[in-house]
Amino acid sequence: MSGDNRIIHLSLDEAALGALDDNLDYERRIAIADLIADNRFVPADCPAGPYRVALTRIGDRLIFDVCDEADTLLRRIELPVIPFRRYVRDYLMLCESYYDAIRTAAPERVEAMDEARRALHLEGAELLRARLENAADIDIHTARRLFTLISVLRMRREGRA
Repeated sequence: MSGDNRIIHLSLDEAALGALDDNLDYERRIAIADLIADNRFVPADCPAGPYRVALTRIGDRLIFDVCDEADTLLRRIELPVIPFRRYVRDYLMLCESYYDAIRTAAPERVEAMDEARRALHLEGAELLRARLENAADIDIHTARRLFTLISVLRMRREGRA
C-alpha cells in the first residue's frame, strides 16, 4: 500500500461541542493528540493519504468529511448515531463516576471503575470499526480515539455538559 494512510489533522464541529467541562475537554485534547501521533486510516475509494478529517454530528448522523492535505473533500462517511447511543451514554456515566471517585473513593473502587470504563470504551470502539468496515479501514487504537471524540460530541449534543 502506497502513501501515508493516516489522519494528520482532525477537527470537531466546535458549535456542536460548545463549552465542555474540564474532564471532557481534557479527554478531547488527549484523544486528538494521540490520534494524530499514531493512527491508521484508509478510507475506501480514496487516493492514498495523508488525510484531514472533520468530524461532526448532523441530526442523527455522524459525519466524517475526509479531505486531502489541500482540504479538498475526497469522501463523506455518514454513520447513524443510534447504534452508539447506549455505549456513549454508559461510557460517559462511567467517566463521570470515575472522575468523582478519583477524589474520594478507595483505590480499589477507582481501579474497578476504570476497568469497567475501559471495557465499555473498547466495546464502543469495536462497534465503530464494524460500522466503518465498508467505508474505512482503521485499527483499534484509531477506533478508540475516535470513539472518545464521538462521545464528547454526543455528550454536548445531549445537553449534559
